[in-house]
Amino acid sequence: MGRLFGTDGVRGVAGRDLTAELAMDLSVAAAHVLGDAGAFHASVGRRGRPIAVVGRDPRASGEFLEAAVVAGLASSGVDVLRLGVLPTPAVAYLTSALGADLGVMLSASHNPAPDNGIKFFTRGGFKLPDAVENEIEQRLGEKWERPVGPSVGRVREAYGEADRYVSHLLTTLPNRLDGLRVVVDCAHGAAHMVAPEALLRAGASVETIGASPDGLNINDGVGSTHLAALREAVVERGADLGIAYDGDADRCLAVTGSGREIDGDQIMTILALAMHADGRLANDTVVATVMSNLGFKIALRNAGLNVVETAVGDRYVLEAMQEGGFNLGGEQSGHVIMLDHATTGDGLLTSLHLMAEVVRRGTSLDELASLMQKLPQVLVNVRDVTKAKAADPQLLAAVAEAEAELGDGGRVLIRPSGTEPMIRVMVEAQSHDQAESIAGRLAEVVRTVCV
Repeated sequence: MGRLFGTDGVRGVAGRDLTAELAMDLSVAAAHVLGDAGAFHASVGRRGRPIAVVGRDPRASGEFLEAAVVAGLASSGVDVLRLGVLPTPAVAYLTSALGADLGVMLSASHNPAPDNGIKFFTRGGFKLPDAVENEIEQRLGEKWERPVGPSVGRVREAYGEADRYVSHLLTTLPNRLDGLRVVVDCAHGAAHMVAPEALLRAGASVETIGASPDGLNINDGVGSTHLAALREAVVERGADLGIAYDGDADRCLAVTGSGREIDGDQIMTILALAMHADGRLANDTVVATVMSNLGFKIALRNAGLNVVETAVGDRYVLEAMQEGGFNLGGEQSGHVIMLDHATTGDGLLTSLHLMAEVVRRGTSLDELASLMQKLPQVLVNVRDVTKAKAADPQLLAAVAEAEAELGDGGRVLIRPSGTEPMIRVMVEAQSHDQAESIAGRLAEVVRTVCV
């Protein structure tokens, strides 16, 4: 069957790949593994039972999957707090804030409505390391002694805990957002209630789009992967800026008042320079992936700051942050981790701090975004090739020739896909035409030698 866990939990088409039976079995196995690993710490008032918090995004399939997860946990002797519809980072935060031993989020992020996923958080609100995920898979379906009577877990609703999350976000802000007019695109997703509330309480004037989930319309033409609707709304309504979240709100992108799209690299540049100016940027360093634009690295280097590069994936960013003692990192996609305030990427937290800097500086997001000059970037996905041949001498020679042509004004990245028979060719250059020409040339070499 292959490994169930991917880069961000277990995902698939709900009801076909991700069934109620699998959701229940995963929850039982997770309870056993985390308990055996010592993650469960019974305290006074818990009657010896561990506690789990469970949240979800608004997908229709989340209803039956939540029921299966709750049943699996409670039948394993775990008390369950049902948080309802909340962003992924809210579940991570509440896992820690409520002293829970385990957190579970049901979401497929920016994927379409038929998909869904399950991700787990350990005590403290951190995602599981690979070794723990592997053990959970290994213990699926094992025989176990089922609790009975007073040993079974109890289930109660804890929908009011959303306010605890919003209040936490507001305490992190360096200044209020009074006078700022913003359009918020909630992707018909998990942030449709908490995002407008948080921004209003912070002082902003808020209009929303994509804030009417029906269980089937999540990410449908809205959200951080579909910025056209937000761009149109911002310009039409004369707002200062717009913010777009994805389905589970663990990432965000922005749109300026003039309709210019702002990605994660630009957001990290703005936050890094602000934190550095205030003496809050740990070790004067930001962690980013190899896919970050070269313009991002140039902007930070010109400011005397360092960039630590990782493989693609927020888990690798977080690992590097923890190992190096850094407090800011993220991805071009808008998945930004502010480790002083959150244990995972948090789109709402990121957007609040971005807007706070706009207000503090008394300028526009357009002007702040100009702190980083994006180099034209062209990405070509070469499909149906042999990934193992990405290190072929002929291809490496072609890459070296391209790099010599670009000099310090660009770069080349050849990256095998982690999930498909595909090699990605990414080229950055001083002009789009040059990037496109070199990327096309390298893609042809890949097609020729990686067969």
